[in-house]
Amino acid sequence: MSPTKTQPGAWWRRAACRLPAALALLCLQACTQGPQPNIPLDTLPGWHEDTVHEALPALRRSCTRWSTMPPDAALGGPPGPGRQVADWAPACQAIAALEDPVEPRALRRLLATHLQALDQGTGTLTGYFEPVLRGSTAPSPRHTTPLHALPPGPGPHPSRAAIEAGALRNRGLELVWVDDAVDAFFLHIQGSGRVVLADGTVLRLGYAGQNGLPYFAIGRLLIQRGEIDRAAMSMQAIQAWLRQASPAAAAEVMQANPSYIFFRPLEGLAAHEGPLGSFGVPLTPQRSVAVDVEHVPQGAPVFMAGVENMPPRLLVAQDTGGAIRGPARADLFWGWGDEAGARAGGLNQPARIFVLVPRQPAPRSLRMVQPLPRE
Repeated sequence: MSPTKTQPGAWWRRAACRLPAALALLCLQACTQGPQPNIPLDTLPGWHEDTVHEALPALRRSCTRWSTMPPDAALGGPPGPGRQVADWAPACQAIAALEDPVEPRALRRLLATHLQALDQGTGTLTGYFEPVLRGSTAPSPRHTTPLHALPPGPGPHPSRAAIEAGALRNRGLELVWVDDAVDAFFLHIQGSGRVVLADGTVLRLGYAGQNGLPYFAIGRLLIQRGEIDRAAMSMQAIQAWLRQASPAAAAEVMQANPSYIFFRPLEGLAAHEGPLGSFGVPLTPQRSVAVDVEHVPQGAPVFMAGVENMPPRLLVAQDTGGAIRGPARADLFWGWGDEAGARAGGLNQPARIFVLVPRQPAPRSLRMVQPLPRE
């Protein structure tokens, strides 16, 4: 919309902003465009319900990563404090001074002292996980689906259908062969995973690149064809359909998504650590979250509330995703294996998102948070 045109309903925003000061505070969010700053953490909805100390390992990883970056390095996010590494130094110094075991109230007080919240509004929360596959370093009658390294040279690279037809064969790009084409397809969607070899060795794989072709959600195709009801759509529903279909029919549907992901081995990760996120640190189950770095600084704490059947929780922005766009869009990392996959695949809910950034001098009357609607 052109900035010179009046948006629908703008008249009441202008009128409300002329109210006396005692009433103006009540409409402050409606009068102000963009994220709402200067919100004290202890006024966030559900702030005192979360076990915030469970996010401490993820917070410490962010501080460690920032310590390796130049002080003026840009982190993204909205204008204001938190966009540069140096802004986080006081909070990280205080976190480093904490002695283990950390008393939960001490961490809550520390965060409230050093950080304030920006209300990003309500967006969509989804989940992702690290699949565990079975594989072999050589092809066999059982292990027929290869996972590829990134081909040299600029893209675009061949489509999914062309690669599955052999477009990359005999180029030495196969990292491992797995025993299930459906599992391999969903590994591409998740972007990282674990492959258990016959001798028990676990190969950790991370995202190395993409073929340059657009991602297409095959769930949309299955809904259009009447194969899965829209209300029943989930990752598990798609997997079940693909497994009961003939190999040719399953391949045809999966190849409707031309996007193809290439992988690289991840070294030095402990078994209890998640994969490396785009911020360069191992992800922490149920505490690391993928965000849009246009709206959220890399490594910053994020507070999530208002999700049905999920308590409020402090998260840390340590990953990104091709479909994660917007100020309140988030993708929660659940962990690895089947249980994490079940929880991640069924999560698609509205969520209230707050970004926590370093405090700055603020007026005495801080901006208020509108309460969550009650049932």
